[in-house]
Amino acid sequence: MPRLVLLTVICGGIIMGLSVGVRQAFGLFLTPISLDLGVGRELFALSIGLSNLVWGLAAPFAGAIADRFGAGRVAAAGGLAYAAGLAVMTVSGDGSQLLLGGILTGLGLSGAGFTVVLGAVARAAPPERQSMALGLASMGGSIGQFAAIPMAQVLIDASGWEIALTILAVGMLAVVPLALGLARGGTAVEQDAVPQPIGAVLSVAWKHNGYRLLTIGFFVCGFHLAFVAVHLPAYVSDLGFPAWVAANALILVGLFNIFGTYLCGYLGQRFARKDVLSVLYLVRAAIFLVFLIAPVSELSILLFGAAMGLLWLGTVPLTSGVVATIFGPTHLSMLFGIVFLGHQLGGFLGAWMAGWVYDAFQSYDLMWWLSVALGVLAALLHWPIDERPVERASVATA
Repeated sequence: MPRLVLLTVICGGIIMGLSVGVRQAFGLFLTPISLDLGVGRELFALSIGLSNLVWGLAAPFAGAIADRFGAGRVAAAGGLAYAAGLAVMTVSGDGSQLLLGGILTGLGLSGAGFTVVLGAVARAAPPERQSMALGLASMGGSIGQFAAIPMAQVLIDASGWEIALTILAVGMLAVVPLALGLARGGTAVEQDAVPQPIGAVLSVAWKHNGYRLLTIGFFVCGFHLAFVAVHLPAYVSDLGFPAWVAANALILVGLFNIFGTYLCGYLGQRFARKDVLSVLYLVRAAIFLVFLIAPVSELSILLFGAAMGLLWLGTVPLTSGVVATIFGPTHLSMLFGIVFLGHQLGGFLGAWMAGWVYDAFQSYDLMWWLSVALGVLAALLHWPIDERPVERASVATA
């Protein structure tokens, strides 16, 4: 892989490691923050849901700006917003600061998250290396999750949740200098020999049946990830297990996701990516079903974390790769940003709805069954997607 491409991949991977890693650690803060502030789980869950929703709503705009003016500037701004959001969450109050913090972290993730980073990587990498480059950059998020969760747990145990969030906020500032490495990917304007009006690009994309199915299917991924990441610690605690069991399960998610994301990037080069996605979602549904009906023990919880880790962020290089294959890498940040909006709508619902369901029924069972059903639905939605590239002429004349 050329050195400049490798630099973009490394910087992008570290940025996603920071942003995604800290986000995946949010579930560890649910119980201490809820108890300390005297609020129900729904409020903190709503904060995380807002973060997911704002992330999704802002991602297409952040992607379009990155396509036009460069990913480095957008990622740097995202890192600053993310750090500000974490700092705001530490302010004492009645819980409203959690909602503001969720909005700011969502804005930060839209700039320093998947859509902007992977767009830069896809433009920097040669076509024959694109799937692997996307997989390696996405793997950075997995490594970040693996590192951030145990660090966050140690910080919470040693200094309390306020100090832990403050330290994580300072760490997010490292995104600013790392964002310089994303400038190597160039911009859409620099790469587009035949100018494509944004309106025409969006029109062709939304008329493409596979693009719509991909967006709906990615909703399920967001639902699964937000539900597990935010509520698994509380679910495990409700069953009477010590906090380390859930923390270690989330650590295993991050550890096995390193291998799973790489594997999905590799499989995406050998098989149709939409077929790999269908199988991935079907296996996810099976994992949820087994975890729900099997006797729960410390071992089963840890095995659940490891199994989910293999399938956690592997959807990202595969889904972004399908978009890049169909429409090309030029406007990938914007087009993947729209697909990612579906993911984040699912993330909002998965985080908030689980909190509402628990407060209403004192049980998460409904969420587990819904996760099984949605996994099967996503597998069916991805199967008929047509990955053949769209003719550039049809975009230019749309």
